[in-house]
Amino acid sequence: MNYATIKECDVANGPGVRVSLFVSGCNHHCKGCFNEIAWNFNYGNEFNQETIDKILKDLDKDYIEGLSLLGGEPLEYVNQKGLVDLVKQVKEKFPNKTIWCYTGFDFEKDVMGKMYNVWDETKELIQNIDVIVDGKFEMEKKNPSLKFRGSENQRLIDVKKSMKEQKIIWADVEDEEIRRAN
Repeated sequence: MNYATIKECDVANGPGVRVSLFVSGCNHHCKGCFNEIAWNFNYGNEFNQETIDKILKDLDKDYIEGLSLLGGEPLEYVNQKGLVDLVKQVKEKFPNKTIWCYTGFDFEKDVMGKMYNVWDETKELIQNIDVIVDGKFEMEKKNPSLKFRGSENQRLIDVKKSMKEQKIIWADVEDEEIRRAN
């Protein structure tokens, strides 16, 4: 797995100040994507334990609320394999920081309906992710006034509550539980 960049102080991709990892590789190719360069799976730098250690160091500040995973596409299978160790280490070291994941895949149809039942990596990721922002970016539904998403079809999903209730529960980004993991 490769990654395009790491933003150490990101305020656009989740609540508060966050560390954001932009992975490389995406097959969605959304029209109007802000990060087309990261579509290429070989773009950027190799993701390894040294990268994880850097992210853990970046997260080890009181003002950092959590980690956001973007791309590229974090839930492409090759990227899931690379991200499992990262999310486990983040939750082990920082249980009160949230992990957000931006994906072009649909949560019910693709993530839970297909990937979750086939790939162990998906199960491990879902167990450690607090919020998923799902849905491809759709240029015709672009709305710059939306909080933490680019187009109106995208949803902020509270993963823990959705799994418990067995239905989609929208994340309330003002809710302290979403801002700080339990």
